[in-house]
Amino acid sequence: MGMGVGIAVDLELLNKYVAVAEEAAISAGKLIQTSFYQDKAVEHKGKVDLVTETDKACEKMIFDHLSKNFPSHKLLGEETSSVNGKIDVLTDDPTWIVDPLDGTTNFVHSFPFVCVSIGLAIGKVPVVGVVYNPILDELYTATKGGGAFLNGQPISVSDQTALGNALAATEVGTARDVQTVDSTTNRINALLFKVRSLRMSGSCAMNLCGVACGRLDMFYEIGFGGPWDVAAGALIVQEAGGQVFDPSGKAFDMMSHRVCSSNSHLKLAVVEALKGHC
Repeated sequence: MGMGVGIAVDLELLNKYVAVAEEAAISAGKLIQTSFYQDKAVEHKGKVDLVTETDKACEKMIFDHLSKNFPSHKLLGEETSSVNGKIDVLTDDPTWIVDPLDGTTNFVHSFPFVCVSIGLAIGKVPVVGVVYNPILDELYTATKGGGAFLNGQPISVSDQTALGNALAATEVGTARDVQTVDSTTNRINALLFKVRSLRMSGSCAMNLCGVACGRLDMFYEIGFGGPWDVAAGALIVQEAGGQVFDPSGKAFDMMSHRVCSSNSHLKLAVVEALKGHC
């Protein structure tokens, strides 16, 4: 009986956490939507990595909302980390991991694959995930053990069993040194012979949600910005019945800048297809 009560309390807490994260994501989404078709003031974080005033305003709005509701929780965000020049160490404490605007380059070009990504990790394990694309008005949510949803409706990964019929996704990343570009394109070349087609939407979080709702059969990315790109999306994939792992086939590490995800059938085939390129 005690265990049942404990689980009920946990679920109640997770539902409270996800509700507050949804509020934060929708509020930030309104900011993104308002400025989506306007001229943007753009700064360069790197050669091709961009940041706008909207990124910063969204992060502040989300952090303020989370801090007000959960003052003891830690906060880890993309823009704060880029200003500080480092990623804070992830501890076991409840930590909100936030990408206020995933797909900034898309945002700058008014390409509609942009989203707010908010994940909560406890004991370094994601337990809440919220991803909101305000342009498409798609709200993805998940709680650990509670399933995954798109606009309140349950979602699940595809049932595709043949890699040759799979729609895959990846990203080119932000680095443009010769070695990284060669590795990236060699990986794509190897995969193109083994899948139906390949997409690059420009948003790691949206790609993970694409796997979760069955639009994509697999996705991988090596060298993305940080845990804020994957904290929410990885949980959403898992709760939708999919798998999240390192592209080498090893266990997924949220802090490693490496992610691969697929439906429940394709993991071995995906790892084999990427073998020698990761």
